[in-house]
Amino acid sequence: LNLSGSRLRQADLSLAVMNRTRFSSADLRDVEAYGGVFSSSNFNRADLTNASFVDAYLEGSSFSGATLTGTNFSGAQLARATGLIQSQLNRACGDAATTLPGSLRIPAC
Repeated sequence: LNLSGSRLRQADLSLAVMNRTRFSSADLRDVEAYGGVFSSSNFNRADLTNASFVDAYLEGSSFSGATLTGTNFSGAQLARATGLIQSQLNRACGDAATTLPGSLRIPAC
């Protein structure tokens, strides 16, 4: 599914299964994606400000240049995500159950 450049602000994607979806440059501000499955999806340059990906499965997804200010990744699985850098994650939050690649860390919510 190609949703590149889409405006999905405030959409409810809870429990959605959207594997390999292209969200590049999309407006995903304030999205609720509790428990969603987004494996191998492309979030490059997307705006995820204040989005909630609590307990979401994001393995293999790409986040290069994504805005993660206020994004909640509590319990999210991101261990095989790509394109994440520490400065992005410093603006997001998670919890002890959040899995991240390598030595990246995320502040507590």
